[in-house]
Amino acid sequence: MKKMALWGGIAVAALAAAAAFTFGSPPEPVPVVPTVGLRDAPTLVVHVAGEVMSPGLVALDAGARVADAIAAAGGATSSAQLGAINLATPVSDGQQVLVPAESVASDVARGSVVDGKIAVNRATPAELEHLPGVGSVLALRIAEHRDAFGLFSVPEDLLDVPGIGEGKLDTMRDSILLP
Repeated sequence: MKKMALWGGIAVAALAAAAAFTFGSPPEPVPVVPTVGLRDAPTLVVHVAGEVMSPGLVALDAGARVADAIAAAGGATSSAQLGAINLATPVSDGQQVLVPAESVASDVARGSVVDGKIAVNRATPAELEHLPGVGSVLALRIAEHRDAFGLFSVPEDLLDVPGIGEGKLDTMRDSILLP
């Protein structure tokens, strides 16, 4: 029996040695590196339209400006009137940047009141207050929206301005001038 116990002990020791040789010591833990905060800056998607070389959607880094959006769309065409828009305006995700043509810009060179109508694409906030139902707060919203999102093309574009609904637009419609 002693012989069997001795061989059993040797067998257990051999198995333990074989296991240690085969499997080695336990693996070292793999460090986990969090990725939050290490990713690239968020991407903004902006629709660039009008007088640019490649109109359409462009992807920009956070903090981009209107000038960056135009550059990402291949730059302005020779008939673009960049002076009619604020190139330094920061862009936001989902925004449309509309680059007007010179023909629109030549209208901008004219006065803001033409034949008793207010040219909403070039009027100052004080001039916009002459529209029916528009006070100083709404006039400022119209001007800020125009500067941030580009010129208004049709009267219905004014519906995107906070505070202007169908009723307010109907009140203003006969007093607004658009190119």
